Amino acid sequence: MPRCAALLVASVLCGIPAAAHAGGGPENIFLVVNPASPDSLAVANTFTALRHVPPINVFMLPWTGSVDTVPIATFRSDILGPIIRAIDARRLSTQIDCVVYSCGFPWRVDYVDDLPQELRAKDQFPSGSLTGMTMLHAAVTSGAPLWLAPDSNFYFRPPDKEGVPAETRGFRNWYGWGKNGALLEAGGTRYLLSAMLGVTAGRGNTVGEIEAYLASAAAADGTKPEGTIYFMTNSDVRSTTRSGAFAGVVRALGELGVKAEVATGTLPARKRDVAGLVTGTPEFDWRGSGCAVVPGAICENLTSFGGIFTPSAGQTPLSEFLRAGAAGSSGAVTEPFSLQAKFPHPAIQLHYARGASLVEAFYQSVQAPYQLIVVGDPLCQPWATIPEVEVVSAADSQVVAPGTVVSGTVELEPRAVNAGDAGADRFELYVDGLRVGQANLGGRLVLDTATMADGHHDVRVVAIAATPVETQGRRIIPLTVANHGRTLQLSVEPHRVAPGGTVRIGVRGTGIDGAVVFATGRVLGRTAAAEAVIEVPADLLGRGTVTIRATGRGGPQPADCVNAEPVTIEVTEDP
Repeated sequence: MPRCAALLVASVLCGIPAAAHAGGGPENIFLVVNPASPDSLAVANTFTALRHVPPINVFMLPWTGSVDTVPIATFRSDILGPIIRAIDARRLSTQIDCVVYSCGFPWRVDYVDDLPQELRAKDQFPSGSLTGMTMLHAAVTSGAPLWLAPDSNFYFRPPDKEGVPAETRGFRNWYGWGKNGALLEAGGTRYLLSAMLGVTAGRGNTVGEIEAYLASAAAADGTKPEGTIYFMTNSDVRSTTRSGAFAGVVRALGELGVKAEVATGTLPARKRDVAGLVTGTPEFDWRGSGCAVVPGAICENLTSFGGIFTPSAGQTPLSEFLRAGAAGSSGAVTEPFSLQAKFPHPAIQLHYARGASLVEAFYQSVQAPYQLIVVGDPLCQPWATIPEVEVVSAADSQVVAPGTVVSGTVELEPRAVNAGDAGADRFELYVDGLRVGQANLGGRLVLDTATMADGHHDVRVVAIAATPVETQGRRIIPLTVANHGRTLQLSVEPHRVAPGGTVRIGVRGTGIDGAVVFATGRVLGRTAAAEAVIEVPADLLGRGTVTIRATGRGGPQPADCVNAEPVTIEVTEDP
């Protein structure tokens, strides 16, 4: 991991107030990691640390097939199906809004086998993207190629005649969407947003580059960037397809106080303040332009092969924007033709400036996303107004501090400040990544610790702003539960280890029969005694920052267990 990225990870880990997320946060993503890929593990470790992703939200999905293309039947059986089943099995189906892939998975889905014979001759390029086909999971599993519809995404916000959508909305997976973007009280079509953190195959990025732009994106949240969003015009159809909406979107951005301008060419010339970019050109030379990207920027290009990572593809890939420091970009994984519906509408930058997260901004602006791959940090939201959360005990009105020892029933009073003019709408309570309660503004969150394991727990109180974007802010409070007299200590040596090395993990407990040791979504080992040592290859953990956890078991119920204080180590080749 680059030193700058490692320092940012460390600073984020030390801070108790975590970043906010518009219409979704780390508790609402499902991070899919390929344990057979060292790159996938490394990128996932970085993202997990930066974004405080709970362990229950990380899914190890082994993949040893092609990292370019997968047949749609295999995609359904070996990728999409296991993901949906895992979300359900972990009781996360009501809270997961977005499936996020680390690298190490195929970026293209070949759907020719699903096409009726009469369509096969018409569809010369029968390919969808990993993220687009995941977003349209209901259509993909329906048995008919419904994803081909030019308006398959009802979450798309329709623009007016000036190109400006009337609203920007946060996304939750239980929302149903109807024609023209209607949010329905009942029924409607449901989706799962989706993004890929990075691609290291072919024309993709290096692990170091991915870690750098993920770290930059995490630091950009809520910063209200001072840069300029550029909309580039030229005579190419790649530009003229979208340029009719540029003036209206620029005007709407200006009304928000966000600088934006329409410029001629393919890239801005020697601009060091690129806070966003919409362009259309087959090739570009970012380094030669003399431009610099402001952290958190979405930079994207309408061209045929921007999302194709095979070396022989031609045209400049989206990875060039990410290499330059953009938080996210997108590209087509096959020839899409110059159809506006298959690419982000220029209003993507307006949704972003209204406070939407990166992944929300993309899918509110793409009407037919099945061929578009979205790559970058899905949670980045530079223009969001972030609620700050404070949690006090109802018993004594004292702020609940990290490490507080609790027992019995605990009542928490959540408060939110700096949540914008609308204030907070409600609060959600998460324990170890699982949503367990909710309270309206002025209400209380009740935590029955007698039903929980003794020892360490990750307790999160999330404030949700009373706006259509539903920006989130959170307070993460590690608490120690003490009801049943069980204890468990975890020791890990060394705290810095090189790839190829070995990590010795020791457990020592009372009131338990054995323990389970785990990290980043996978079990590392089990013990059959209250005191034991296991050895784990560092390569199993992957490079980067890794938090190791242990749970001791004294019976079948959660209250029969105890959690150890987690230990964070680093797998690194640095001296």
